[in-house]
Amino acid sequence: MEARVIPIDDAVGMVIPHDLTEIILDLKKGPAFRKGHVIRPEDISHLKRIGKERIYVLTLGEDELHEDDAALLMARAIAGPNIIYDERPTEGKVGFRAACDGLFRVDVERLAAFNRLGEVMLATRHTHIAVKAGEHLAGERAIPLVVPRAIVDQAVEIASRDGGLIAVEPWRIRTGAVVITGREVFEGRVQDAFGPIMRKKLKAFGLEVISTVIVPDDRETIARAVRDAMAKGAGIILCTGGMSVDPDDVTRLAIADAGAKDVVYGSPVLPGAMFLAGYLPGDIPVLGVPACGMYYRTTVLDLVLPRVLAGERMDREKIAALGHGGLCLSCPSCTYPVCPFGKG
Repeated sequence: MEARVIPIDDAVGMVIPHDLTEIILDLKKGPAFRKGHVIRPEDISHLKRIGKERIYVLTLGEDELHEDDAALLMARAIAGPNIIYDERPTEGKVGFRAACDGLFRVDVERLAAFNRLGEVMLATRHTHIAVKAGEHLAGERAIPLVVPRAIVDQAVEIASRDGGLIAVEPWRIRTGAVVITGREVFEGRVQDAFGPIMRKKLKAFGLEVISTVIVPDDRETIARAVRDAMAKGAGIILCTGGMSVDPDDVTRLAIADAGAKDVVYGSPVLPGAMFLAGYLPGDIPVLGVPACGMYYRTTVLDLVLPRVLAGERMDREKIAALGHGGLCLSCPSCTYPVCPFGKG
């Protein structure tokens, strides 16, 4: 790169080679002048106020890229399905947003490889979080004003594998059912508290709850209720209660009787150690929610449910990985998902 220095008082008519930042405490941090702006006489005093005493005229070599050009090349490679980004970089930065509601995914290993290159960076929100259309998800930039083309080429190669480094998976399951177990609830001795909570969690993702049934702690009756929910067209079934090792707790056995395969019982998450995940005929997910789902606002269900609704198949390996970050602090005022829970 070659740079010619022009004193600011002699810069009228010159083209600004990059965004010039202005910071006003508590009010503003952003470009006062954009790349490509032709300096006018009335701009001189403003430029001096932001600390500019000279303007640089750049001549790039063939093996170099301007920050904005580098940022756009990388953005096109980073953005996977259902990711939109700023077509016009600001101060060499590009922001990424969700194009639809769904599950945000980050290839964490490739993100680290991208950032190890130096001179370029990408910061994202945590992977496996539920997002709404339009939400800000990531920010990327070329760090210096001029970047070696070889670095940008490497960044593009890393980011473009598998169709992008970040993506939003839309919700794929649109209907759900709830099976509530417990003789005390079935006989009316205890008011059902599970049903409203489970319906609310499903409806938060736009699901239609097609049925909610209460059944006693009877293995055959529970299995029949699960099969009935499948027959009615439920895309996911939540079974609550009866998930512990007490001899009367037969829900997990009844789920197997209903035809569930690939069942994973137990999770390294608190609250939620006695959680169950499996798949019924037709690849319909069934989740067994232990009693903590009624007492705690946030549990393992909140970590697993979005991933299942986006079409991810949860197996033992994926559930085992939830242990890192799987301890809820039970804060007096819950702020989930804006907290460390599930962010391993």
